[in-house]
Amino acid sequence: MADDDLQGLVRRRLWELGVTADEASRRSRWVVPAQTIQRMAQRGGRSFISAGLARHLARALGVPENRVRRAAGLPPVDPGETIATGPHLRLVRREDQRHLD
Repeated sequence: MADDDLQGLVRRRLWELGVTADEASRRSRWVVPAQTIQRMAQRGGRSFISAGLARHLARALGVPENRVRRAAGLPPVDPGETIATGPHLRLVRREDQRHLD
């Protein structure tokens, strides 16, 4: 069942975006080969993706990673793990500005 879901997702997103398998491969920064994307979209084409490939396929299709994982039958990732945060900064006032407030 997961193969059909993944196949439908890939086929539908290629059509919605109006892109070819080559363009989708470029969107994934060439991590997912165009032949693999084409095979995933073909009727009757069976494909298996690993957890590591799900992120790159999601980038190629322009969908959240958990959507690809759900279609492929993989466990979801915690959304907090994929959020990149910068260092926490604290504002410090100079002494002369403190008296003006």
